[in-house]
Amino acid sequence: MELAILNTSGEDTGRKIELNDLVFAIEPNEHAIYLDVKQYLANQRQGTHKSKERAEISGSTRKIKKQKGTGTARAGSIKSPVFRGGGRVFGPRPRNYSFKLNKKLKQLARRSALSLKAQNDGLLIIEDFNFEAVKTKSFVELQKNLKVSDKKVLLVLTEDNKNIYLSSRNLKNVEVVRVSDLATYDIMKASTLLFVESSVKGLDEMFKLN
Repeated sequence: MELAILNTSGEDTGRKIELNDLVFAIEPNEHAIYLDVKQYLANQRQGTHKSKERAEISGSTRKIKKQKGTGTARAGSIKSPVFRGGGRVFGPRPRNYSFKLNKKLKQLARRSALSLKAQNDGLLIIEDFNFEAVKTKSFVELQKNLKVSDKKVLLVLTEDNKNIYLSSRNLKNVEVVRVSDLATYDIMKASTLLFVESSVKGLDEMFKLN
């Protein structure tokens, strides 16, 4: 599979880059994608939710009325869940939502997500670039040139680039990541993946395909 390499003006440079079929042309495994995204979202949960149960409520322990003769149900404690201000029955407790996935399954999920984007024309390759200064206007102009202003864009760089990152930080539909930090969730959330030329080679290293 080959894609044309564009410049920052959105023009074809006349060069093409060959994409690894083991990354961009496999049969997507949707269940692997589901599991990886589910794990990513589960790991974002703090799990600090807590409500007080019957034993944790502050209040008197005396029997609030006699056992018989009242014409109503028996009641032994003001902290009972049936009364307002009483404890919660089976309320939420702090817990860890994370779970384990095998490394090979996570790699399969990322390759499946990349293949889906390639099949749906959601992939662009741009030559390596940099901004001379931190300017949001520069990134907006880049989006217009590439005709992705109205899309959710994920820009994949080879390494950290302060000027590019800070120039894109105020834009709602743009995220910038290093190729080594690429996650299935980020790929699926974006409508267009924008790879710089050098980051494509980094994929082979990440998936150990060399």
